[in-house]
Amino acid sequence: MRLRTQVLLLQSGVVAVALGVGFGFFATTTQDRVTDEHGQRALAIARTVAADPDVRADVTRFAAADDGVVAPGNEELAVSAVQEAAESTRAATGALFVVVTDEKGLRLAHPDPGRLGLRVSTDPTALSGAEVVVRERGTLGDSVRAKVPVLAPDADGVVGEVSVGISTAEVGAELWSDLRWAALVVALALGAGVVGSALLAARWKKLTLGLEPEQLAQLVREQEAVLHGVGEGIVGVDANGVVTVVNADAARLLDLHGGVGDRIDEIGLTPRLLELMTDPDDEPVAAAAGDRVVLAMASRVVRDGHDLGTVMSVRDRTDVQNLTRELDSVQAIGSVLRAQQHEFGNRLHLLYGLLSRGDTAAATEFLEVLVGSGEVGDELAGAEDVADPHLRAFLIAKAAHARERDVTLVLGENTWAPSHLTYPVDVTTVVGNLVDNAIDAATSAPTRPAEVEIDLVEHAGTLIVTVGDTGPGLAVDPEEVFREGVTTKPAGDRPGGRGVGLALTRQLARRHGGDVVIGDPGGRRTAENPTGGALFVATLPGVCESNGGLS
Repeated sequence: MRLRTQVLLLQSGVVAVALGVGFGFFATTTQDRVTDEHGQRALAIARTVAADPDVRADVTRFAAADDGVVAPGNEELAVSAVQEAAESTRAATGALFVVVTDEKGLRLAHPDPGRLGLRVSTDPTALSGAEVVVRERGTLGDSVRAKVPVLAPDADGVVGEVSVGISTAEVGAELWSDLRWAALVVALALGAGVVGSALLAARWKKLTLGLEPEQLAQLVREQEAVLHGVGEGIVGVDANGVVTVVNADAARLLDLHGGVGDRIDEIGLTPRLLELMTDPDDEPVAAAAGDRVVLAMASRVVRDGHDLGTVMSVRDRTDVQNLTRELDSVQAIGSVLRAQQHEFGNRLHLLYGLLSRGDTAAATEFLEVLVGSGEVGDELAGAEDVADPHLRAFLIAKAAHARERDVTLVLGENTWAPSHLTYPVDVTTVVGNLVDNAIDAATSAPTRPAEVEIDLVEHAGTLIVTVGDTGPGLAVDPEEVFREGVTTKPAGDRPGGRGVGLALTRQLARRHGGDVVIGDPGGRRTAENPTGGALFVATLPGVCESNGGLS
């Protein structure tokens, strides 16, 4: 049986039982109330008759008469004031009977004249002087009756009894009239309960998307297994933008400071990831989150035409970025080695030709030139002003990479970095991103020769990096260039697209208390910007040992 059917039946059953108990209680109390009301009515009638002076006088007269006066067949009883008063009262009130007896229990008034003078069929308890309301069965049937003593005119003792009965059929008729109305109310309440139960079952079906309890339990188990075993960060929101799911990996990768129940714009997502959650895209997007680079993808969840919200998966791509940078360095070194290989090959061919012709003097002169020229290949002029071996080797490799793209990397005349780095990875990341962007810009410009100039100046442990190029300058708003996803380059086949490097560079600099800013958006040559392209300035406090620098 489906859950919504169980809910409907259970709720309907509970309502029916509750209404049944209530109806039974109402019926019992109503019967007691109606019986008591009719008993009080009979008592009031009996008191009225017993208080009638003519009735009291006539009953006293019969009570004092000789034996045999009050006997069956005595015509005086049928025309007495007692009989006349009793019958007129019965006709006026609609009572079943009004019976008057003397102190012996003999009838002085009765609806059936043939029973006058006979003893009453029930116990004349009022002759003891007490008023009584009881339900009894007599010669006229079952009734609720009241018995009141009749006092002598001078109130000297009890001389008789007045018994007034209300038929139980009348009591039952009034009871059933009340119960019919109550039954109608109960039926309406039961119908409302069934309708409410049906609405509740329909609401339950909508909330559970038509799933049964065992399916919901299976979904919970699967969700726990997926969220904590997938190895990715998962963030989910409902259609109103309230967070419904955040696993531990997401909180760690994105450095979130909120969780389930908060709004999506309150948990600490970067602007690019927040934009992705509000406007999902099936394509993966690269974004910077703190000192990490993540690959995020968001999808909207729809079931049976209902928008259930958005789910975003996040994968750490920091290691991939580091490996990419290392691969770039290896490729640059490989390019240098290939160039050296070609240069060595050409010189060996020349030397082989001279020796094969027997021109030893020319061969000797050529070898002297080679030995005196130092290392083969172009070095980066001014690299000796950079003391840190990691940064110097990195710059030499970048210079070789630039030559491969027909761009000259030049160290500015102000370069002076005499100390070793305390954070070589962060420094090379910042420098590498700025230099790579500058090389791309210089390559894309028609200006030749293409050139990138970098100045490295150290002061009291702070490294100031200035990178300029001969490119066309910034093609986007300088205020937007550091926002994630903003780029002028085609995405190509890079997962998540571009537009991460400058955002990550600024985040790394700011993590050290520095910053990366645009010194000049470019587009024209000036004394401050002789290259004419975009000019970036990075300030990295505390990344150098503080035993050197400018004084």
